[in-house]
Amino acid sequence: QVQLQESGGGSVQSGGSLRLSCAASGYTFKNYCLGWFRQAPGKGREGVANIRSDGISRYADSVKGRFAISQDNAKITQYLRMNSLEPEDTAMYYCALGSFWSCSDLRANDFEHWGQGVQVTVSS
Repeated sequence: QVQLQESGGGSVQSGGSLRLSCAASGYTFKNYCLGWFRQAPGKGREGVANIRSDGISRYADSVKGRFAISQDNAKITQYLRMNSLEPEDTAMYYCALGSFWSCSDLRANDFEHWGQGVQVTVSS
């Protein structure tokens, strides 16, 4: 059974930084895609960033230059470093795991496995 465990959420002031982590277990395929999504109250789930097992990454325009995704292949663990946070970044952040081809875009439908989510709150 695949499980994803997120950590690192919290509350910061505008301009601050946070790092999210997501550790996957039970996934047996060598090639995969890890992604981060977020959902603010009253809004749909938005793709933030993803990274393939070969290191190729993709970002939403709204976070380019501020967020950085990385991974530890040996552990199937991903990290999202979030800098220059803005109140608009406030949301529940979800970790997702899918096939290698799930990284072709930032659509939530492409991912099979999801974490429970961590809250990120940015105050002005």
